[in-house]
Amino acid sequence: MKKAAILIAPGFEEGETLTIVDILRRANLQCDMIGFSQEVEGAHGVVVDCDGILSEAVKDYDMVILPGGYGGADALRNSEVVMDILKCMNEAGKYVSAMCAAPIALERAGVLEGKNYTAYVGYDKKIKQGHYLADKVVVDGNLITSRGPATAYAFAYKLVDVLGGDSLAVKKRMVYFNAFDVKEDESYGKSGSIDGRRF
Repeated sequence: MKKAAILIAPGFEEGETLTIVDILRRANLQCDMIGFSQEVEGAHGVVVDCDGILSEAVKDYDMVILPGGYGGADALRNSEVVMDILKCMNEAGKYVSAMCAAPIALERAGVLEGKNYTAYVGYDKKIKQGHYLADKVVVDGNLITSRGPATAYAFAYKLVDVLGGDSLAVKKRMVYFNAFDVKEDESYGKSGSIDGRRF
């Protein structure tokens, strides 16, 4: 079974982080919360007890996920351990994903060079690498990005898909199609491909 690590830095965006973890686990995929410490406080005072502490062991995962949150994104960008993880996993062709403000960490690691990506509103002006798209979710090879708290569901479902899970079953159980103005065949834009399939 493929496994994902979501990196939890102080000031992380709680809504994004917990939505991603919840949806991947509902899809019966391993998603471990890897913190800068055992307990980490988010941007809105929510404290999470992590599954593990940040180390190079994250390189053994199939996917690394960076949630947003201004403080969290800055901490991710400023961490040399995170930079090493991102560079190594990207070079190995493993999935590197981030949303909201966190693509600033991808930029520092050089992961956005020549890639399509998306991020929080206004970050197309802050990030100089890559080609910014305004889609909810952008997939470009092994790179997956998304925009902000309201796109966390779409982002997490796409992560389920690329890890080989069944996002449609999870969407139905979570009444996604009833709660949002989306159809079952909704596309996330045609900004990338995986295994030759366009998304």
